[in-house]
Amino acid sequence: MKISKQAGLDEGLALGEKDLELINAMSRKKLTAEEVYAFAVRLCDNQVDRDGERFPVETLEELAGLFVGKSGIFDHQWSARGQTARIYRTELVRDETVLTQAGEPLCYLKGYAYMLRTQSNQDLIAEIEGGIKKEVSVGCSVAQARCSICGENIRECPHEKGMTYDGTLCWADLVDATDAYEWSFVAVPAQKEAGVMKSMRQDMEQLEREAELGRKYLRKLKDEVVRLGGLAELGLERDTLTAIAGRLDEPELEGLRAAFQRQVDKAWGAEPQLKAPEDLELEQRDGAFLI
Repeated sequence: MKISKQAGLDEGLALGEKDLELINAMSRKKLTAEEVYAFAVRLCDNQVDRDGERFPVETLEELAGLFVGKSGIFDHQWSARGQTARIYRTELVRDETVLTQAGEPLCYLKGYAYMLRTQSNQDLIAEIEGGIKKEVSVGCSVAQARCSICGENIRECPHEKGMTYDGTLCWADLVDATDAYEWSFVAVPAQKEAGVMKSMRQDMEQLEREAELGRKYLRKLKDEVVRLGGLAELGLERDTLTAIAGRLDEPELEGLRAAFQRQVDKAWGAEPQLKAPEDLELEQRDGAFLI
């Protein structure tokens, strides 16, 4: 799963010997402090963002190593011509005075980046120093988005990000970082602090939204089959019905739902006068009987 999170830029840095050693470990020639412009960037943190997601501290620790050596570009355009800077070291910064919504002390990943003081980079350096170029967005990959309520994959569990359950906010913990791609200068920040913004491209986001809708519909259809199977008085336990429904695809579930509905109508007598239209969504059908 590709993600990207909004972040912020700090002011330029005074380079020490250790910084130059790390920078020169990445360069093909030995660079002097006069040839290099360095700055710090706040990459991502463990706050719940406006997308209802967050990086747990363990994921930030994994990303700390993955972002070393990664290039800074513009607007996530993966082109060699857009490479402007490179991260040469990272560190985790903790602030015990600030608690996140998860009840943990604030922790964020800070990267130290460098670029060459060339004629072509003068304007960019001036914009960084002048506060024009302030926001960056990081692109990385994690294995799973885990529900804070039940601990399951947020794309498979019944909970919704941003919703409250028994007084507890639901969000997705982004866990098991697998790669860090790049960090980009962007125009619009997503959050006030070390913000967080999706890095998926629009087409990928649309595909994921459509897939999520399909998964939700399938879950509701399985629940409806289990419910009707219980009402049909077939002598089957709920666990048995759940196991059967879990092995079926959408066309088979629709067929079984219709069969169970006919059996329910037969077992419980005539249908009500106000019948729900067949083309209504499952969650709309109960509402169709309200007067």
